[in-house]
Amino acid sequence: MKLSFSIIIPVYNRPNEIDELLESLTKQDFSEDFEVLIIEDGSTIKSDVIVEKYKSKLNIKYFLKENTGAGASRNFGMQKASENYFIILDSDVIVPKHYLSEVKQTLQHNFTAAFGGPDTAHSSFTPVQKAINYSMTAVLTTGGIRGKKEAIGKFQLRSFNLGMSKKAFSATNGFSKMKNGEDIDLTFRLWKAGFETQLIKKAFVYHKRRSSIRQFFKQTFGFGTARPLLNRKYPATAKLAYWFPSLFIMGLDSSIILAIFGYHQLLYFYTFYFLLIFFDSLFQNKNLRVAFLSMIASLTQFFGYGLGFLKSYFFHAIK
Repeated sequence: MKLSFSIIIPVYNRPNEIDELLESLTKQDFSEDFEVLIIEDGSTIKSDVIVEKYKSKLNIKYFLKENTGAGASRNFGMQKASENYFIILDSDVIVPKHYLSEVKQTLQHNFTAAFGGPDTAHSSFTPVQKAINYSMTAVLTTGGIRGKKEAIGKFQLRSFNLGMSKKAFSATNGFSKMKNGEDIDLTFRLWKAGFETQLIKKAFVYHKRRSSIRQFFKQTFGFGTARPLLNRKYPATAKLAYWFPSLFIMGLDSSIILAIFGYHQLLYFYTFYFLLIFFDSLFQNKNLRVAFLSMIASLTQFFGYGLGFLKSYFFHAIK
């Protein structure tokens, strides 16, 4: 099958991010044609002027629709796309110049109906963004499962950087109405329909994520609320590991209470753990501020995901 790509990018009130992403797409070392679809999801701050700037550089189409959320906007884009393989990107990413070439080469060698790629931080990102990237990708925090094939079984897609064939979209109808966890839900439905997924490690993107710790907490809280719903919907996929962030924060709270009464052993463990994070981040980022912020971001991630998980689990358990 001859592969041809439609790149679909939902956007909501982020014209500056779209500008950076589209600029990176003009610099691809990819010799074949591809189309870009910008799906404006009911934004009040529109990206139409930005898109107009790139019409002479890219085969680009712009669609303005009512606000229905990212998942529905991705589906809308896939319905409007002309090519036979869809690439979904979040508006807050930048793609390296080899991205499309790497995807094409890998799929020609080992075709799968869907793929995902990892994310990393760009040198231009703020210290907070680099710290958040560390907390989401480090072995010490997430086990390194985001973007490390050897750390996982079958690869679960992530919506900020994924691809899917037109045939797979037609068979699954794309993303569900879930607000969080819709990419993992899509992965499970693809597997159920008999499609395979793979990680293309070299097809990474620079992912800005959130620009503040508060925004990051809100995002990870949403991730946490999604997991019990996915466990209920797909019981065979539930794992004890999904409880770890919740157990972590309960253990941290207990260590503080025990320390008040003179029992410091558990608190020593947590202190040692966060020192490991500090030095690991310092080794990776070569920046003291990023290393310090990495401890805060990692703690935020555990609390956000852990609290979201507990709230969702007990709320649905008593319904």
